[in-house]
Amino acid sequence: MKQEIIVTGPMYPPTLAKLDETYTTYKLFKAEDRAAMLASVADRITAVASSNSGGIDGATIAKLPRLKVIAHFGVGYDTVDVNAAKARKVAVTNTPDVLTEEVADLAMALLLATVRRVPQGDRYVREGKWLKGSMALTESVQGKTLGIIGAGRIGRAIAKRAAAFNLKIAYQGPNKKADLPYAYFADPVALAGEADLLMVACPGGEATRNLVNRAVIDALGPKGFIVNIARGSVIDEPALIEALQQNRIAGAGLDVFADEPRVPEAFIAMENVVLQPHVASATHQTRAAMGQLVIDNLAAHFAGRPLLTPV
Repeated sequence: MKQEIIVTGPMYPPTLAKLDETYTTYKLFKAEDRAAMLASVADRITAVASSNSGGIDGATIAKLPRLKVIAHFGVGYDTVDVNAAKARKVAVTNTPDVLTEEVADLAMALLLATVRRVPQGDRYVREGKWLKGSMALTESVQGKTLGIIGAGRIGRAIAKRAAAFNLKIAYQGPNKKADLPYAYFADPVALAGEADLLMVACPGGEATRNLVNRAVIDALGPKGFIVNIARGSVIDEPALIEALQQNRIAGAGLDVFADEPRVPEAFIAMENVVLQPHVASATHQTRAAMGQLVIDNLAAHFAGRPLLTPV
């Protein structure tokens, strides 16, 4: 007989197909009556596969008395109640490293698109405006200072790419990294005051909620740009919208939002904002690698081997 698992949310279809092939899967995100589904299998479930679009909260964890592992599809795991899991001695795994380079690529693409107004230029041509005259000049990234909030795997990969664009680099985080040669700021306001461009690349969750607040945005100033490829919760969205509308900053490139997929109409209406639908890691190659880590962590659990990527 196949082992049984709960899948709490949608994930990369080939990964889901492999899970269906390997296990008896109970898809909580498709259940008409979630409570009834949980009750029907609770005494048999030791493993859950979760995702950013369908995490697992403390109440659900409490309904699974035999749960031992949550294999999460994503490097960020703010949709998993990690504290509740730890209290129950339930291991949580994620999918680090395999998406680092992809996210850093999109971060730089979004930075360039925002500062050099790439989407606006595309529309300018498509709408026939070029026939009537040249598009307005843009700002440059050359020689500017890029402040990176978060110097983990992704922040470091962004810094490596940024150096190729002749950007000066500074960073903020809870601790100075001894192996990083860049200027360190413990205070995000101080970092923003030094930066021309601000890249948000830190984890989400309560510890960083609204870390980029009005004070940080104002410190960046009217010529500054913000790019967020982290989590929507890290930026105070109303404060950012107000600053953009009042030209207190020059522009923003956003891949993530506080209430995805619902994006504030104010962002959509503004010409100085470049929007993406949370796609920084969204390539077939990276999603396949992420899925394989979920598969491998579940296999390790059921075989009694050490988990590959515990958080």
